[in-house]
Amino acid sequence: MTEYEPPRMDLRLLRQFVAVAEELHFTRAAIRLGMSQPPLTAAIRRLEDEVGATLIERGRKTVRLTPAGLVMLEQAKRLMRAAEEALALTRDTAEGKRGKVRLGYVGSAMYGRLPAALRAFRRACPDLRVDLHEMTTVAQVRALREGTLDLGIVVPPLFDLAGLSTAVFDEDRLAIALPAGHPMAREDTVDVARLTHEPFVCWPRTEGPGFHDQVVSLCEEQGFAPQVEQEAHSMHAVLSLVAVEAGVAIVPASMRQVRAGEIAYFPIAGASARFDLLLCRRDGAVSAATARLEAALLQ
Repeated sequence: MTEYEPPRMDLRLLRQFVAVAEELHFTRAAIRLGMSQPPLTAAIRRLEDEVGATLIERGRKTVRLTPAGLVMLEQAKRLMRAAEEALALTRDTAEGKRGKVRLGYVGSAMYGRLPAALRAFRRACPDLRVDLHEMTTVAQVRALREGTLDLGIVVPPLFDLAGLSTAVFDEDRLAIALPAGHPMAREDTVDVARLTHEPFVCWPRTEGPGFHDQVVSLCEEQGFAPQVEQEAHSMHAVLSLVAVEAGVAIVPASMRQVRAGEIAYFPIAGASARFDLLLCRRDGAVSAATARLEAALLQ
């Protein structure tokens, strides 16, 4: 039994047929295509042989499409558009203008320069999809290693940088967060030393050791260890607990707009309260889309 072979359509033949079908004149079509008439006439005959039907009726002074030719004109235009779209999509994907990038971020990143950077990127690359995932630093590093994230915005230090590349993306500093009803909330300034006997709501060290250790270090510099009453696994959850007077917290100063009517924020001065946010990815080659987003975020 002979194996069926689907017909092969030569896009060049289709383009030549469309020119003749639109001009209804072989000479004008040949000029439009930048070729001589005899090869064009031969090409149309070859297409008709492949199709197995007459597509163009040739008279002494007239050329017209047969019913089969009218169908072929419509379908040829559709196929040519599809081919052009396929080429454009392939080129855009190769250049990083299309595709998908999975971007992780710590919660406080959305209160710094990340939103503006993402808006500018989406305007520049509207066909490139960025999937956003709020995750802790530890979870992001794990996802990057497993290949379920392409880029991450994390808080250092990262204790195991093997196989990862980092670059500074943004900077922030720490701030004291007090419930609005706290006696110190009405003061102009509050320093860390005055939190000695306060119950703390903290970020668990297992989820973000760098951030947690920086908070503990600030307290130890003032001669005390924070009395942790409760832990919360997102910075928004930490602030929600502060708002309901479960304790005080030390949080990124960039988040001072969160529950501003329920929480009083006091930025902490000094170099020891400053911290960076890093853009992190796996070492080695990345997709063109990931490289494009990475470059845009680091501008």
